[in-house]
Amino acid sequence: MLKGRTIVLGIESTAHTFGCGIVDEDGNILADVRDTYVPEKGGIHPREAAQHHSNVSAEIVAKALSEAGLTINNVDAIAIALGPGLGPCLRAGAVIARALAIHYSKPLVPVNHAVAHIEIGKLLTGAKDPLVVYVSGGNTLIAAFSGGRYRVFGETLDIALGNCLDVFAREAGLAPPYVIKGMHVVDLCAEKGSKIIDLPYVVKGEDLSYSGLLTAALKKLSEGKEKLEDICLSFRENAYNMLIEASERALAHTRKKEVLLTGGVAASPILQNKLKLMVKEHNASLHVTPKKYAGDNGVMIAWTGLLMFKHGITIEPEEAFVNQRWRLDEVDIPWMK
Repeated sequence: MLKGRTIVLGIESTAHTFGCGIVDEDGNILADVRDTYVPEKGGIHPREAAQHHSNVSAEIVAKALSEAGLTINNVDAIAIALGPGLGPCLRAGAVIARALAIHYSKPLVPVNHAVAHIEIGKLLTGAKDPLVVYVSGGNTLIAAFSGGRYRVFGETLDIALGNCLDVFAREAGLAPPYVIKGMHVVDLCAEKGSKIIDLPYVVKGEDLSYSGLLTAALKKLSEGKEKLEDICLSFRENAYNMLIEASERALAHTRKKEVLLTGGVAASPILQNKLKLMVKEHNASLHVTPKKYAGDNGVMIAWTGLLMFKHGITIEPEEAFVNQRWRLDEVDIPWMK
């Protein structure tokens, strides 16, 4: 504790980013340092990403402490994302967090990666009790707080929206990089399209399925009968509109007056505009996590860890096992009523 303030250091390593963030109990971001693994080709190779995390971890943590003007002795607790995520990547971060907790006799706080995306979004946008639309490379779900937990009202039944976009972009020769000047390359390509072609649109209640859409779009691409720009436009419109439809059903069901868009795909201005139009029809407000913190980062782990630590939630280092499939709705949220 420093001058009466509780301070927590958080470590994020669930996928391609190793991040270390430091926050205080007033929500001040004291440090945000991260380094991202970029494969030479293809998608994330978990073991290579884990090796990257191990290689940069000491430097990233040291930089974060330096940026905050602190020493590890000023930190009250260490927070670590234990899931969901890629096993080797999760373990790389967990090893570092356990070592810091044990060596410096600091409490260790187990953080759910999905909860962290929600809490950092609420902190930075001022949303209080929103319907959450969480879209990233590995996760796509629609949730809201009820009865002590975030309840999942809808989710992808197969692949996530971000992964769907990235795989198509890679196979179409549009990526890497996947994002150029803040826009996903599929969005950029779609802007040049002029025709909607027939592709699968699969919404089951408030759940979604993207695998059929991806397969069909790639088939159209291989056939060579349609312009790439038209395939991108049709692919994007179906992918985003499926999410909007499922979100609207959840909004009507929960009657929430706020919608929070968070996760890496939240940066898409196209998706933001579609959601903005939808929430307006329901007299609700849209809150979008700032682009800098929409993707994976250590700050969101630190802030969620601080909320948990203030409510007495810690774990012994020897019991801090990673959980690749740790669901959002398995986590108690005592700081909300």
